[in-house]
Amino acid sequence: MAGSEIVPNITVSAWKVWRRNWDVFFKTYKVNFIPPLVEPVLYLLAIGFGLGMFVGEIDGIPYVKYIAPALLAISIMNSAFFECTYSSYVRMYYQKTFDAMIATPLALDEVIAGELLWGATRSLIYSTVMLGVLIAFGVVDLPSSLLILPFSFLAGLLFASIGMCFTAITPGIDALNYPSFLFITPMFLFSGTFFPLDVLPEALQIFARGFLPLTQVVTVTRSLTLSTLSPYFFYSLIWIGIVTVIFFFLSVFLMKRRLIV
Repeated sequence: MAGSEIVPNITVSAWKVWRRNWDVFFKTYKVNFIPPLVEPVLYLLAIGFGLGMFVGEIDGIPYVKYIAPALLAISIMNSAFFECTYSSYVRMYYQKTFDAMIATPLALDEVIAGELLWGATRSLIYSTVMLGVLIAFGVVDLPSSLLILPFSFLAGLLFASIGMCFTAITPGIDALNYPSFLFITPMFLFSGTFFPLDVLPEALQIFARGFLPLTQVVTVTRSLTLSTLSPYFFYSLIWIGIVTVIFFFLSVFLMKRRLIV
């Protein structure tokens, strides 16, 4: 395998693809900003305050404050992953947007990288809006919670890259339901989001901490919103950094292999 096939040829032109998606997003901003505004309110009221009346506290932390950082992490995951699966697939296959961009001086590597950067940016946008809601409810600590904003771009890039890998290998848009139900949904439930990992069997704890990306993101967001660093904080940061690089390169390679016939 040639080295040029492994290392993407990416220049600043990738930001032109990012800008194209940015412009489209803000043309429909009224629709795009509803989910990050409404979702945390519903979860906080139904689970945080509602169920929290029966749960009380977890490790001395009020339940609503315990799940608030998990809601941020879930938003980071969903916004980037679904942007680079369903939305990217539509642009690639149905709208032929990729074909149109490749017909310009843009290289295929730059088109894919621009998509990934936009997926990460969408995580940043959604987490910014959601963090504002959580601050209004008084369930996160300041100023440490503000560090989630730059972190959300990195975590978003991780999920965008993972999502793009699925887009590259899926035979059709309906098949994207498999990673959604078999990968995203289990993480939503078993990544320390709504209850501590300690209550799970030891084997599942090891699996979650070693292989589930959302577990790492929840660890970081919870540490920042509670102003108390988890023992796994730096491990999670390093894990996210390394795995993001791996999946970024892998997603570009797989997409090139799919698109270059």
